[in-house]
Amino acid sequence: MHTSKAAKKAEDLSLGSILSDNLKDALFPPHLVLVPQLNEVYELELAYYEAKILSDEEILRNGAYFASVDGKPTRHFLICQGEPLKLAEHSSSRLKSFFKTNQFKTGYGTHGLFPYRGKFHPQMIKGLINVMGLKPGMTVLDPMMGSGTVPLEATLMGMNSIGIDSSPFCAFMARAKIEGLKVPLNPIKTAMDHFDSTFKYLNTRVNRMEGPLRDKQASLFDGKPQDSRVQSNPAEVFRQPEVDDYLLLAFLDAKGYAERSNRKSFPDQFKAILERYYFVAEKIQKVMNGLQEQLGNARVMTGDARSMDIPSQTIDGIIFSPPYSFAIDYLKNDEHHLKFMGVDIDELRESMIGLRGRTLRQKYEIYLEDMTKVLSDCSRVLKSGGICSILVGTNNNQLSSIFQIEPEEVIGIHETLIEAGRRHGLELVRKIERQITGMANTMRSEFIVMLQKG
Repeated sequence: MHTSKAAKKAEDLSLGSILSDNLKDALFPPHLVLVPQLNEVYELELAYYEAKILSDEEILRNGAYFASVDGKPTRHFLICQGEPLKLAEHSSSRLKSFFKTNQFKTGYGTHGLFPYRGKFHPQMIKGLINVMGLKPGMTVLDPMMGSGTVPLEATLMGMNSIGIDSSPFCAFMARAKIEGLKVPLNPIKTAMDHFDSTFKYLNTRVNRMEGPLRDKQASLFDGKPQDSRVQSNPAEVFRQPEVDDYLLLAFLDAKGYAERSNRKSFPDQFKAILERYYFVAEKIQKVMNGLQEQLGNARVMTGDARSMDIPSQTIDGIIFSPPYSFAIDYLKNDEHHLKFMGVDIDELRESMIGLRGRTLRQKYEIYLEDMTKVLSDCSRVLKSGGICSILVGTNNNQLSSIFQIEPEEVIGIHETLIEAGRRHGLELVRKIERQITGMANTMRSEFIVMLQKG
């Protein structure tokens, strides 16, 4: 039976009408404009939840995936616009392209300071915090905070946070990045203007430093010049603890670069990185000018996620990513900085989740035992109705070798953790898959697993 010309024309019009529809217009009201570079399904899903859960005012203040509301730019858009990090001229084209392509995902605020493997995309964390129903004044916990993305993002969003990590260096790094949101700029500028004295002072100090890094109240400088060659006024800037942290992190950052690359001398590396740290702090403080009182309070510390020093049922939400210990040796990555802090690396290795055990199978079995303890304590500290979000992937090839099965037969770690959470009162409410870039040989995707306490 032949289709009539009229019917065929109607069919074509219907098809044209369908193809002219815009998915974004179907999902979002016209007064909400998405940020550029939103190109993954999980991002679109989180944006959709944000539009459903947040008011327009909340999107303006804390939305992760929107550029404007009724023509007014969101705070996220303002924080991310312009050059994110002031990369050095000798930076690779790949690195420059990464930050340009991911302008709204990572690198904004002080998130981009200090390279750390396996870190979160801050934009994703912001989106998760929103879809978990967390509001300014509430408290979010990351019991395995790594570089401090969760407490830093929570601080920007006006939420209180607790960040815990077994590595003293991670606690120091997270604290310094958070302090960068409101660190006094004049002392940093002074350190730059007197660069030679600053470099000599820090180089001497780091070479002589022994023992554990100070706690929040004490000072590495202790108010006393440690080298007669640099007993000049520029050294006075180190008397302020937050400035002290920030400049020391920049120095350690440069020291790491100098050890990995011979493109520039150590002093030249430090000069470029110090300029970057100043640029980043100045930029975020300009955006937050007059809004500093809206920043949340962050408490970062060393500790054990299996047994946290936190009262029961006091946490509104939890976000963390278990260490990818089968893919990344975090201690090897931070070995120089940990040694500087006087940390016994062998002793720390024996306490870290995922690194204990002689064989891969032993490591995996102990890892699962430890993660069950982590979920048990997360359930203890979480308030009823609160959500615990876990970002986790599985190295199928490695686990298939351990258990002598095909990679497609491997039970994902996310499935194992879902079951462990269920045994401790945490029920699965949503599971979202996202692709991993840069780790294709070990993990191609990871899952955002959202568990809710009954």
